[in-house]
Amino acid sequence: MNDCIFCKIASGQMRAQIIYQDEDAVVFKDLNPQAPTHLLIIPVKHIENISAAEQQDAALLGKLQLTAAKVAKELGIKDYRLVANNGKGAGQTVLHLHYHLMAGRRFLWPAG
Repeated sequence: MNDCIFCKIASGQMRAQIIYQDEDAVVFKDLNPQAPTHLLIIPVKHIENISAAEQQDAALLGKLQLTAAKVAKELGIKDYRLVANNGKGAGQTVLHLHYHLMAGRRFLWPAG
């Protein structure tokens, strides 16, 4: 996607505070943090959201969650919230699949 900000971050066309990157995933700091630690985990491959993922993306979806756990462990974060908003009505503002990893404060439930 030519105009996707997360595709531009993944390809290096746009700067971000990258915490981790490999051939499939990029983890970077959120520009509008909602917690003391607020990271975004995105696939390099453009997928609009979870609903747009296909069966061949199953391994990638699993890798994104494992990447979140790996980064949290490397940063010494034990307790965190990992969430993906699916669609504009759920609060998804960038239409590129991404997980929010948030930590460093108490989270309430239900979330919303």
